[in-house]
Amino acid sequence: MKLRTWMALAALAVAGLVTPASAQAAAPVAPAAAPTSYTNPVSAGTVDTFPDPAVIRGKDGAWYAYGTTNPIRNSSGEAGEHILPVLSSPDLVHWTYRGDVYTPTGKPAYWAAGTRAWAPDIRYLGGAYHLTYALSTGGVALLTGPTPLGPWTDRGLLVRPSDSGCPTGAIDQALFTDTGGVNYLYWGSYDTLCVQQLSADATTRVGEVTQVGRGRRAEGSFVVHRGGYYYLFFSDAGCCDGAFSGYTVKVGRSISPKGPFVTPSGTDLMALTSKDGIVLSANGNRWIGPGHNAIATDLAGQDWLVYHAIPAGEPDFPPVTGANGATLNLTRRPLMIDRLDWIDGWPVVRAGAGPSETAQTGPVTSWAVGSTFDSLSGWSTAWPTATDPDSGGFLSAAQRSFSLSDRAVSGDVRVEGDLRSGAGLVISYADPQNHVVAWLDRGGQRLDVAVTVRGRRSDHTAALPSGFPHATWHTVAAERRGRNLSVEVSADRLRDPVASVALTLPAAVALTGRIGAAATAAGAAADNIGAAPLYRPVTQRVADPAVGAPLPAYSDEFTGADPAWSWIRGRDDTTLTGGALVWPTQAAELHTGTNTASVLARTAPPGDFTVETRLTFDGTRGNQQAGLLLYQNDDRYFKLAHSVLPLSGTSQVTHQVEFGKEGERPTYTPPIAVANAPMFGGPAAGTTWLRLRYHFDAAHNEDEVRAASSVDGTVWTWGGVWTLPHTGTYRIGLISMNAPGATASFDYVRTYLNGADATACA
Repeated sequence: MKLRTWMALAALAVAGLVTPASAQAAAPVAPAAAPTSYTNPVSAGTVDTFPDPAVIRGKDGAWYAYGTTNPIRNSSGEAGEHILPVLSSPDLVHWTYRGDVYTPTGKPAYWAAGTRAWAPDIRYLGGAYHLTYALSTGGVALLTGPTPLGPWTDRGLLVRPSDSGCPTGAIDQALFTDTGGVNYLYWGSYDTLCVQQLSADATTRVGEVTQVGRGRRAEGSFVVHRGGYYYLFFSDAGCCDGAFSGYTVKVGRSISPKGPFVTPSGTDLMALTSKDGIVLSANGNRWIGPGHNAIATDLAGQDWLVYHAIPAGEPDFPPVTGANGATLNLTRRPLMIDRLDWIDGWPVVRAGAGPSETAQTGPVTSWAVGSTFDSLSGWSTAWPTATDPDSGGFLSAAQRSFSLSDRAVSGDVRVEGDLRSGAGLVISYADPQNHVVAWLDRGGQRLDVAVTVRGRRSDHTAALPSGFPHATWHTVAAERRGRNLSVEVSADRLRDPVASVALTLPAAVALTGRIGAAATAAGAAADNIGAAPLYRPVTQRVADPAVGAPLPAYSDEFTGADPAWSWIRGRDDTTLTGGALVWPTQAAELHTGTNTASVLARTAPPGDFTVETRLTFDGTRGNQQAGLLLYQNDDRYFKLAHSVLPLSGTSQVTHQVEFGKEGERPTYTPPIAVANAPMFGGPAAGTTWLRLRYHFDAAHNEDEVRAASSVDGTVWTWGGVWTLPHTGTYRIGLISMNAPGATASFDYVRTYLNGADATACA
């Protein structure tokens, strides 16, 4: 470019940046990017199983997933397990196996005998990928590498079981970086969740351990920062017990990464009760025990829950030789994704519909306009390209200048790019005097959103963390909805921004323009710059189930004797007092081979129905319980109870709304004739309302039962669905059992047609 031309352009551009000549003509507007479609599990055809998934978008533009040690290719005749297998994908839907983190002979010397590697987590910090994983024998290890596939440098144990500072399960870890750049590690399992700060390089723990959650079998912490709140996702109940896995994803939120985290009902996650805030639970389709999640954000800004679930038709592997040399009975847990909606400030999968089994509209994983710069197609660049092993091709500025897309974008849009060494993300460029640029300002140590209108520039800023590593890649993402613009900077797109800016764009700012990169000096670099139409949020939850017409013939207010009830293993210590059935707990059980507890039972109505009771319960000892049954026989029933359960690692107990089932499990090898499993619902109180909703699925000849609970009789927490093959009818039952010393008071049993049935009968 001749000096005279350069000087003329510089005088026009307020920021003093050169605009490529080809970018000054009117640009065509890019068409919308098309989303991918998918059907779960997205790992089908690649691996048999992929438990406890962690996902990241690498600086090369691909997504990478990391899973727990498992027999991922058992169906193709492979024996044994793969240790922390890795997959990659261009679109979060089509996956390719990329190898394992460890070979069978490459296990670290510090692993205890019998160890298997579990539950990886992946982050990009300080220019390196930080891969943590848990040891099945206890402990959390750290690897770092220059690319998502390594090579990995072993950093040893971040958490040792002997000094974890958390009372239970030193496993199931996840990293998180807060605003200001402070790193944290969350971990814990069965039954306490903990957090501790990490060093600036995220390789050592510093400061005190803080307990942030307690719950029966709580584990799998994962934290994101959204809308001023920190959201702690976790899973409770059983992860991997075949068709008897009750895994459920729940969430609490806080204004601090150290809590206290509370659920939508205001229940503290440290409270000694089961929790509401259900994000994902089994819905009665082919998927059982969905849980242990990560979160990925697509190019349109839509969040996706990445998790595992168990196929009902083939839940169990045959016995396999584990990576630890032991013979193991394992459960298939393939890789799943589903849309994560944020409704009224709370996350929920598919607006509450649960895991999907049919074809779905998938993530947006291609831009309307953009480039990974492995080629320059569609780009008007004044910058040369360079390469490195992690990023592949990227732009490297040779001077103060803009590098812009050939086409413009308009309307509501998400624009993002990876930047380093003082580069800026061009969010919208109309001409040299009208543009919006988000800068990683080295001199001011700030995120600076510069809005230039008719040659006048205004700046909206947020401080970058002290010691912010400008020489390493960071993702700058901008979302424009109407004239509201939000910009955030993070290292890895995992919803942990270290700085963010929000503003309303002036009316004079054009909403159509090119995107690109900007530099105030040579050496600035940019990669993976693109724009896609901004996602449209789902704002309405799926409606909760409704009860229909009451069925008095199948109900009892306990104001007098009702001959419809009969005893199984009868009792003589129940009384009708003040309009309630009062029943002390008995030292008896109804669990697999131990069937000694009494059941008070009556006929259930034909067809679909909901049964409800109001239970006052004063249990204080571990395993005392009382509640409702849908009872077929001692080895086949659904149970919803207020249960007092021990809190592992402590002398305390927790009050749980426990939703269980017992039935045959012929798929386990060797066969187990009868199995029993829990799922946990919302909070339990001194008085708790309980509902069981029965539905006969004729298409699959299956009984489906969903549970709900309430602490006021008005607001209900609807949990997951248990299923059993249909073999006959059930009776409505009551129990008060396991350990003596408590008293259950049932105020009534009321039965209703399900809402849909009531409409059909009207």
